Amino acid sequence: MIIDADVHISPTAEGGNSIPVEELLKRMEKAGVDKAVTWLQPPYMRRLDKANEYVYTSMKKHSDRILGFGWVDPHLGVEKAKKDVKKYISEYGFYGIKLNGAQNNFFIDDPQLSLPLIEEIAEIGKPLALHVGADAYDRTNPFRVTKIAEKFPELRILMVHMGGIAFDDLTNAAIEVAKKHPNLMLIGSGVRTIPILKAIKTLGSSRVCFGSDTPFELMNVEVARYKALLGDLPERDRFNVMAGNMAKLLNLEI
Repeated sequence: MIIDADVHISPTAEGGNSIPVEELLKRMEKAGVDKAVTWLQPPYMRRLDKANEYVYTSMKKHSDRILGFGWVDPHLGVEKAKKDVKKYISEYGFYGIKLNGAQNNFFIDDPQLSLPLIEEIAEIGKPLALHVGADAYDRTNPFRVTKIAEKFPELRILMVHMGGIAFDDLTNAAIEVAKKHPNLMLIGSGVRTIPILKAIKTLGSSRVCFGSDTPFELMNVEVARYKALLGDLPERDRFNVMAGNMAKLLNLEI
């Protein structure tokens, strides 16, 4: 069993690498991936509702494979975004909500833009996925997650990219933050191999998940890379990273 914890789909050809759900499923077959945590692919050119609806219809059609997450942008209106959080969970049945301060240009701990949405997600009790990468060094810095984790200790938070995804590398900071806050899960997508292994050895295999960042990376190549880096670890550790942790976090039966 393999669950990919970071993939993007789009109903349009925007962004060059954009792929529809049909192409994603082909890549999953090629890579041997059973299920994928799926959100929209930026840029969505402010057609956020349509992009989220596409993720929803894709999940509805392929419910055994697509694990949809909603995506909200506070710059399109904080109150609207709060309503969308409720809609995406109650009506769409999404497994959680993603915030991307890099793509949408806000500090992930902003008290006016971000925290009201996170409070809404926490009250509902679904996981929050945060883009945590060095590509927006200040806005999505791992240490900003500390404030969120402390304010919402029961909220399950996915640190997508675990501080990587650029020439600069904040993975050590992400690991340090995760050591202090057990409600954080690291998603090793767009990250170099050695930091992923360090995170597993430092935090334990129950705190790190496989993610490919498809279509920005090749899913089958990322699966092969993870199998190689996990090769010397016990079977239970390999299972945790490749599927077990995400299945437990999303209450999946596998």
